[in-house]
Amino acid sequence: MLNKKTIFQKEERAMLVGLVHKDQTELQVQEYLDELAFLAETAGALAVKRFTQKLPHPDSKTFIGKGKLEEIRKYVQGKNIRIVIFDDELSGSQITNIEKALDVKTIDRSDLILDIFARRAKTAQAKTQVELAQYQYLLPRLRGMWKHLERLGGGIGTRGPGETEIETDRRIVRDKISLLRRKLAEIDKQSLTQRKERGEFIRVALVGYTNVGKSTIMNLLSKSDVFAENKLFATLDTTTRKVVFESTPFLLSDTVGFIRKLPHHLVESFKSTLDEVREADVLLHVVDISHPNYEEQMGVVNHTLREIGAAEKPVLTLFNKMDLYEKQTFDEWLEESTKKEILEDLFEKWERETQGNVVFIAALEKRNIRQLRQVLLHKIKEFYRIRYPYKSEFIF
Repeated sequence: MLNKKTIFQKEERAMLVGLVHKDQTELQVQEYLDELAFLAETAGALAVKRFTQKLPHPDSKTFIGKGKLEEIRKYVQGKNIRIVIFDDELSGSQITNIEKALDVKTIDRSDLILDIFARRAKTAQAKTQVELAQYQYLLPRLRGMWKHLERLGGGIGTRGPGETEIETDRRIVRDKISLLRRKLAEIDKQSLTQRKERGEFIRVALVGYTNVGKSTIMNLLSKSDVFAENKLFATLDTTTRKVVFESTPFLLSDTVGFIRKLPHHLVESFKSTLDEVREADVLLHVVDISHPNYEEQMGVVNHTLREIGAAEKPVLTLFNKMDLYEKQTFDEWLEESTKKEILEDLFEKWERETQGNVVFIAALEKRNIRQLRQVLLHKIKEFYRIRYPYKSEFIF
C-alpha cells in the first residue's frame, strides 16, 4: 500500500458496496454510492455494479453478511471485476477476510480518497501531507491486513530481542510518521513566514464541497488561470492571488474541496494547508445548487469548518450553477410567472437563512458576477474601515 504509485490500472472494472443501517437510509446509501462512483471515475476506475444490504449494524468480520458476500463472490468471478470498493471504512481484519472470500482487491472509501489525493498532490507540502495520512491510515490496520512491508532497514540493531515482524513494521511506520510530521512542521514554518509577508491585506478564502466550481470562480474574480476540472479534488494545494476591485486590494485563496466521510487523518494532515481558511477575514462558501442534496453538502462543509476552528468566520454564500438548477427545475411548458415565483421563493428562503449574505450565480455563464464583485467589495471595505480606519488607500 505504501509503495504503490496508484490503486488502479487504466479503466479497471470496479464494484461498489454500501450498507443500509440505522444511521444510513436506503436513499442516502444510493446517493453515497453515486458519489463513490464519481470518486472511482476520478481515480481511473469504472464502476459497473452496486450491491447494498440492510443490516442493523456492520458485521465485525466481513462488514456485510455471509450470504451477501457469497452473492458478490459469484458476480465477481464471472464479470472480470478487478476491485471492490466499500463506501464505509473497513478495519484491517475486515479487508483481509473479504479479500480471502472474494479473491479480489478490496478497499474502502478512505483508501480511495487517499489514492486520489496522492495522484493530485503536486507540491512538497501536499505530497508530505498525503503520505502522512496514508501511514496514519495504515498503522491501526497492520495486524489485520498484514502483508510484510518492504524492509526499510536491515542488519544489526534493526530488531530488538523477541520482536516479531509485525512489531518491527509498526516501529517502521511510527518512525516514518514522526519523520513526516517533522518535515511537515518545517514546511509549515515556511508557509507561515510567507503568509506574514503578505502585509495588511484583507483575506478572502473560497470554501465548499468538492466540484462545486470554486476554481472557476477563483479564475473569474482574480483573472488568473487556476486549474479547474469536472472531477473531485481538482485542487489540493491552496492558491492565493492578490486581487484589486476598484483600487481596493485583497488576497483571494482557493482551497481543497470538502467531502462527506473525509478520512479523519486527511483532515488532520491538511490542517496546515487550511490555515488560509482559519486566517481569512471572509469565507466565500460556494454551493452547487443544482445538486439534489446541496443542503446536506452545505452541512458537511460547515461541520468541517468547525473541525478546523473556522466556524465563526463571516460567510458570504454563493449559490453556483443556477443555469443547471433552472434546466433541472423548469419544464418547457412552465409559465414564466411560475418560474419567477419559484425563483423568488428560493431567493427569499436563503436571504432569511443567511441574513442577506447570499449571491446566486452561474460561474460558467458569468451570470451575476458583477453583483458578486460589488457585494464582496462592500464587505472588504467594511473590514478595512474597522481594522485600518486611518488608511484611506485601502478603503477608496
